[in-house]
Amino acid sequence: MNDYQTLDVGARVREIREERRLSLRALAERCGLSINAISRIERGESSPTVSSLLQLAAGLDIHVKDFFETGPEQSTIVVRKDKRLRSLGDGAWIESLGVGLPGQILEPFLMTVEPGALGVEKPLAHEGEEFVHCIEGEIEYQVGEQWYRLAAGDSLLFLSSQAHMCRNSSPRRAVVLIVLASSDQDVGLSHQQHLMTIGGRIPD
Repeated sequence: MNDYQTLDVGARVREIREERRLSLRALAERCGLSINAISRIERGESSPTVSSLLQLAAGLDIHVKDFFETGPEQSTIVVRKDKRLRSLGDGAWIESLGVGLPGQILEPFLMTVEPGALGVEKPLAHEGEEFVHCIEGEIEYQVGEQWYRLAAGDSLLFLSSQAHMCRNSSPRRAVVLIVLASSDQDVGLSHQQHLMTIGGRIPD
């Protein structure tokens, strides 16, 4: 029996926003979401899409993994396959594969992209490194000006300071392992950088 938990970040968003002494309006300006959308998420009246989840992380200057933390830091983390936290988007979703180490550098996620959907909607660039491994189906990644088609078993490793995005133009869903490795100085994606927006549809 699968027992996936849909990510509820409302209380966490409010907590971090208040810690940073940001008004709803200030956060909205930084992340690109409306005041009403953020307010509804904070009150638990709506769940954030993958895109809005990552926009909020950018606006709050935190790592995406910070939304998935559910307990005290530990030296060893086990995530059972049917207990992963996930965040849903339009045609794409991500699942946390491990979070909670002290000073954690690696951020492992499993991303599923349905046919005709965008994994990352807009090109983004941030400090650090990114590793991508296609587990199922096919995924197309653009890094800089070059497109790479990855079939099951193929991998891609690149400096994430290069603008990048991905899409699934195949007739089958794609399942991709993504591992982000960021420096301590790169905490989230600032509002002055490209926003990582996962989910969306490939334009006709």
